[in-house]
Amino acid sequence: MTEIDAGVTAAIEEIAGRARAAGRGLGLAARAQKDQALVAMADALLEAADVILVENRKDLELGAANGLSTALQDRLALTPERIVGIVEALREVAGLADPVGEVVRGSTLANGLRLRQVRVPMGVVGMIYEARPNVTVDAAGLGLKSGNAVILRGGSAAQRTNAAIVEALRAAVDEAGLPADAIQTIDQHGREGVRALMRARGLVDLLVPRGGAGLIQTVVREARVPVIETGVGNCHVYVDGAADQAKALAIVVNSKTQRPSVCNAAETLLVDKAIAPEFLPGALAALGAEGVKLHLDQRAAAFAPDGADWDSATASDWSTEYLDLQMAVAVVDGLDQAIKHIQRYSSGHTEAICTEDLGRARAFADRLDSAVIMINASTRFTDGGQFGLGAEIGISTQKLHARGPMGLAELTSTKWICLGDGHIRR
Repeated sequence: MTEIDAGVTAAIEEIAGRARAAGRGLGLAARAQKDQALVAMADALLEAADVILVENRKDLELGAANGLSTALQDRLALTPERIVGIVEALREVAGLADPVGEVVRGSTLANGLRLRQVRVPMGVVGMIYEARPNVTVDAAGLGLKSGNAVILRGGSAAQRTNAAIVEALRAAVDEAGLPADAIQTIDQHGREGVRALMRARGLVDLLVPRGGAGLIQTVVREARVPVIETGVGNCHVYVDGAADQAKALAIVVNSKTQRPSVCNAAETLLVDKAIAPEFLPGALAALGAEGVKLHLDQRAAAFAPDGADWDSATASDWSTEYLDLQMAVAVVDGLDQAIKHIQRYSSGHTEAICTEDLGRARAFADRLDSAVIMINASTRFTDGGQFGLGAEIGISTQKLHARGPMGLAELTSTKWICLGDGHIRR
């Protein structure tokens, strides 16, 4: 790894130092004050909406000129409606229970020592993500509520948008009497700043990369700070022979097309051969009507409607996260083959089964080891807001500490408090 510019390193260390100082104060703040700050942040975003939208249009115009992908443009784009949704998520976080100080477990030992394991903030959380202004707000809000300072790197594609958002959020936090340095951005320091953040061991307690596989693997490979992997979603929907076809069709179309550019959109459809002749012609036509390009295996191709936009699936299609209106489709010889296919190609995010057979649903859930298993429900529900967690900081696809949608509790660690009365160990 090449050396980082000394000036950038010093700047990042200074930012992280201010974040750590802010986090200490934030970790001691009462819930009422944190909730007041969150409501103020929501109000500030609405007041700054016109400015944010202007800066967002600048980012979008520059991104289009620089060849930013359609999927990333969709993630980057803000509208008045999306801002309202982001604001409502902040208000929901304000209404959630404060995880800090929650007693996870406790006991009194035979010798009279009283033990409690309680939730405490992580400290300083770094977020590295691409073209997602909503993540800027979600990370700031969840971080504040859980007592953590956040350092944000939202990428050059969204730099103007994120700067406007962070300015509004910091002012609101300051007015609420909490340290503004609990929310900081390092976008101005570019890729060198990201590398310095990844090396800031001792100053940053946790890094959460959120984006494509390339970004996540780069952070995992190069970081010296603990990392939680999130986001890569090669999600599957399996339509079982015992499925309710009407339910299954709605689930398949929603999983793929409701918002194709996000990590919980389905990328592969597997259909039991027993139901394929009845189900696939209509399903492929419905997907095609939504503009989905289909990558069909040999058996699925036999059911392609006339005029459908499709090609023959290649080996790479089964492991591709399209983040676009594209979908790979295969006919399988029942549940066992579907499970084997998913075990081979899944990224460990979300898998869905459509079936009215309880035993098959249970086998699907038991034998697959992804973070979320949906039974007769769209993969699009894998989301912190949909799970009642408020917003989310990402979908963890690894197994250490946190897995699935990362809400408030997942942004805390624990410590033990031991109360004695002159106890000594003999």
